[in-house]
Formats: sequence, C-alpha cells, structure tokens
Amino acid sequence: MFSFDNSYARLPQVFHRPAKPAAAARPKLIRFNPALAAELGLDLAGVDDARLAQVFSGQVIPLGAEPIAQAYAGHQFGHFNPQLGDGRALMLGEVLDLQGRRRDIQLKGAGPTAFSRNGDGRAALGPVLREYMLSEAFAALGVPATRALAAVATGEAVMRETMLPGAVLTRVAASHIRVGTFQFFAAEGNDEAVRTLADHVIARHYPHVATAEKPYLAMLHAIAEAQSKLIARWLSIGFIHGVMNTDNMAVSGETIDFGPCAFLDEYDPRKVFSSIDQRGRYAYGNQPGIGQWNIARLAECLLPLIDENEEQAVEAANGVLAAFGEIFQAEWLSLFRAKLGLDGEAADDRQLVSDFLELMHQGEADFTLTFRALGKLAGGTADDVLLGQFKAPVDLSSWLARWRSRIDDGRVPATRQGAMDAVNPALIPRNHRIEEAIAAAVYNDFSFFHRLVDALSDPYRELPDAEDLRLPPTPEQRVTRTFCGT
Repeated sequence: MFSFDNSYARLPQVFHRPAKPAAAARPKLIRFNPALAAELGLDLAGVDDARLAQVFSGQVIPLGAEPIAQAYAGHQFGHFNPQLGDGRALMLGEVLDLQGRRRDIQLKGAGPTAFSRNGDGRAALGPVLREYMLSEAFAALGVPATRALAAVATGEAVMRETMLPGAVLTRVAASHIRVGTFQFFAAEGNDEAVRTLADHVIARHYPHVATAEKPYLAMLHAIAEAQSKLIARWLSIGFIHGVMNTDNMAVSGETIDFGPCAFLDEYDPRKVFSSIDQRGRYAYGNQPGIGQWNIARLAECLLPLIDENEEQAVEAANGVLAAFGEIFQAEWLSLFRAKLGLDGEAADDRQLVSDFLELMHQGEADFTLTFRALGKLAGGTADDVLLGQFKAPVDLSSWLARWRSRIDDGRVPATRQGAMDAVNPALIPRNHRIEEAIAAAVYNDFSFFHRLVDALSDPYRELPDAEDLRLPPTPEQRVTRTFCGT
C-alpha cells in the first residue's frame, strides 16, 4: 500500500520515541479520501473498507512503517513548556507523492505515546471529523494545510467531560516539524541537535537556501515568509486558528492542528471563539502579530547558527522579523485587492480596503457573503444585494462611489465578477454546520458530515444543492465557543 522512506525516523533518537498504536475494539471506516490517496501514489488494489479501517486505526502496521512520536516543546498562550511532544499522535512514516514531494503519514488519536503525560492518547469523534472537514475545505480553498486521508471510528468510548465515541484521523503533512521542535533542543542547550534539525528542514522544505552565504538565516527568512503569507490567507477567508502556540506552527508553512478554530460570520477583528483563549490573545486581528512573535521564538533558537557574534546574529534576526511584517502587509493588500476586484495598484487601495472592513464591522456584515455580494455589484447587480448583508444601518454611498471609480478599468463586468468570485468563496465551513455534522455523527448519522465534505470541495461556485450551507447562522444556531480536542 505505502512505499515508505522515513527520513525523520533516521534522525538521532533524541528527536523521537518509538510508538505503537493501541488496540481498537471495532474499527470502522467513516470516510476515506481516494483523491488524496492517488496523489500519494498509494496502491489500493484489492483493499476493501474493512482493511482500510484496520490500517488507518493502527491495527495493521503497513510494511515499511516505523511508528514514532516526535519530540517538541512550545509556548502555549505565551508560557513556555519545555516538553510537549506527540501525546496523541504517531507518525507511521513518510512517502514521496507523485510529484516527488515528501509527505508524512500520521495517525492522530491512536493511543498513548512516550509524550502523553498521563493522557489516554485517544481522540474523540468530534475533533476527528472537525479536522477532516476543515483540512479538506482548506485544500479546496487553496490555502496551505495538512490533509485528511481517512477517518475511522474505533468502536470504543473515550472520556472527556462525558463519554464520547472514539476515532482516529490519518493526517498527511509536508512535515510535522514545528517552531516548538526547535525550541525543544534549544531549551536543552543542544546546539548540535538544533543544527541537525535545521539541516533537515533545509533539505526537506527549503533546499534553495542551502547555498546561501548564511543558510540558517536564509532558512529563518523562508519560514517567516511562508508563515506571513499563510496568515494573510487566513485573514482573507475570515479564519481564526484559535491556538497559535509555537507547537502549532509548522515550519513548512502549512496550517496545522484544527482544534478550536472557527470562521467569522459577521466581521469583527476582535473576534474570539476558542474557549481556552480567555484573553483574546489569538483573536482574528491579532494573528499577524502572533505569527511574528512565534518567528521571534524560532529566531532565538537559531542565533548560535546564524552568526558566532551574538550581537550580529540578533541584528540579522531582527531584520527577518521586520521583513515578516512587510511581507504580510504586501500579501494582505494583494489578497484584499483581489477580493474587491481592484486591478493593478493605486496609492489609496489600502485605505479603500480598510474603510470597507470598518463599514462591515459597523454594519455587522457577514464576512463571506458580503465580499461575494460585492462581486455581484461588480457584475452589474443592484446595490440592494450588498446592502442586504448589513444588519445594522451604515451609509455605503460614499465608499461605493470611490470603489466604482477605482474599478473603472475597462474590463467587462462579467469578467471582473468572475475574477472576484474566484477569490471570494461562496461556501466556507460555517461553525454551526460543523457542529451540526458532529452532533449527528455522535448518534451514528454521518449523512450530513458526508454532504458537508462533498459541498466544501467546490467552495467558489454557488451550487443550488448547497444553498442552505452558505447561509450564516440564525440566532439559535450561533456558535459562540469552540473547544480543543484534548
């Protein structure tokens, strides 16, 4: 089935611990991702659902797999924990996909590891389905993220606040190396391990920096650039990660760990959903600053590698941090220009975008549907289509006049709307719909889960059979808090 080549398992033992999946009473396949399997080059000839359930619950270890749990540390809500590690996940191994890209295959929720710290290492069904839905939605939205290969029910219950059905997610990632992985070794003063890890990251993710005059500084810059652009993409689709700890920040630039994440309904830069983010550290509008803060923590780990002279190393790292902000601002403006249908660049574009967002905030306008409606105006629809998205009264006349003047660039209206529709999704994973799918699945009804996953695979078209899924929540459907899966 798999053709493994496990480079991370070949690193010294300090980087990982052997792991063994726990037994599952009655594993049953919930959903499998054949398109991703094909992308990975998996040979599934003659493999039925029962066999897939055995493999993707960890009951059968594929030939060539070397199950390990990875060591890492991390800042959690600003407080450093020197040892975290894969407490409820284990990596089966790595494969080279059909494009020659190295991809991790990880089982999440497959039982305790050496890093479980008295936890059960299991996953409840809800968080597994949430991550499946969100990660595949991100793939369709074109935002870098880990992927979901399979979801399997274990047939056993796990204890959280109550007894819940258990499940295992098979996650695919460019790697599971985090900022916190570097922090684990830096906190121990193990500069050699930091260097070994950095060399591995360069070879795996950023080979173009290997010949740079200062390759570790170039690697830091490459990671910072990938993260700054990723966070700009989050903001462009109204996404709130909810737990941007350094152990949840992948150096590959992929979105990882869909725990208490959520999407904006009405636009509010201070919006927080995560039940554990009680002070709003990871609010929607705070995410760029937190990303930069996380890169600063990575820079601290790399200082001895950047330059033997600490003062010069700090100065160089500060340059990367400044570049993070510049890259983010440029990427954010580019994305929002496209969302507003602005062709080329004009000096007042940032103000035009900011003013529209402020009007959306004042008018409690739905983030996704408002940008989609603006595209219809660009195509010639009446203003009422846009005005209907604002719950509270605001005067849009002045802004609309400025916007119409700016988009008067000679393009055919239908062409302009098509370009806007290509970047403004019609459908996102609405928080209340995610919860609806999970609530039904707990009672063994997966029909809405499957319907939602299928619909989210085509988010930029207004499909008639997904019309109800596009709507924001009614007051009684509103989700105000999301929860971590642990």
